[in-house]
Amino acid sequence: MKKMILLTNDDGIYAEGIQLLGQALFESGAGYDLAIVAPNHEQSAVGHAITMHRPLRVHKARFLHNPDLVGWSVNGTPSDCVKLAVEAILPQKPDLVISGINRGGNLGTDVIYSGTVSAAVEGIILGIPAVAVSLMEGGTEKDFKYAAAFVRDLVPRLLENSLPQGTILNINVPSDSEKIKGIRITRLGKRQYMNSFDRRIDPRGEVYYWLAGELVEGDEPEDSDVQAMLDGYISITPVHFDLTNYDYLPELEKLLHDLLQK
Repeated sequence: MKKMILLTNDDGIYAEGIQLLGQALFESGAGYDLAIVAPNHEQSAVGHAITMHRPLRVHKARFLHNPDLVGWSVNGTPSDCVKLAVEAILPQKPDLVISGINRGGNLGTDVIYSGTVSAAVEGIILGIPAVAVSLMEGGTEKDFKYAAAFVRDLVPRLLENSLPQGTILNINVPSDSEKIKGIRITRLGKRQYMNSFDRRIDPRGEVYYWLAGELVEGDEPEDSDVQAMLDGYISITPVHFDLTNYDYLPELEKLLHDLLQK
């Protein structure tokens, strides 16, 4: 049986990133099957939300650059798409989940909000190795094609060599492919925003708020994903979803010693 890759994203199935990555993977001739299941509209910054109180509807969607390439669009979140694909749509369990290519970076603390990263995390929750791929804001079609080619060439390594259980690779690619200096293996940095809410009045006189904000620049360690982008390198960060603070466990046991004895 051929190995299978599941491709998804959070920008929607007709977004440039997934369209060009799907084409690159489909035309690679690497001998794996490609399944594409993605949201039918943009779902950026939805995190790991899943749909529970309305039905999920699935429709075939042809790709713009290659009429032979067919995917499935879902009226749900990125995590919905992976869960639905694995548990209901696909004839076999995928060997790899790829989420992207996202328009805009997913660096540092951005990964908590990112639908792109959450789709990959849903893959490892289901026991499937997964990768999230993002292109920094400002990239052109040429830069998306560069990022797509990078992922295409990385896929055979990922299919032949298992990632640690519960770990995704979070890949960020600089926006100008002609100035990329190389690749760095990194850790998550910090992304802080000066958020503000613009208070407005709608035509019916009701108050509503529009979230805005600016990125706050700060000092970054040399080995962070944020610094890699600033220096012009592709960043690859191994990320896992176990949020347990293991270092604090002994101290917490001491703090609650008397309660634990009851």
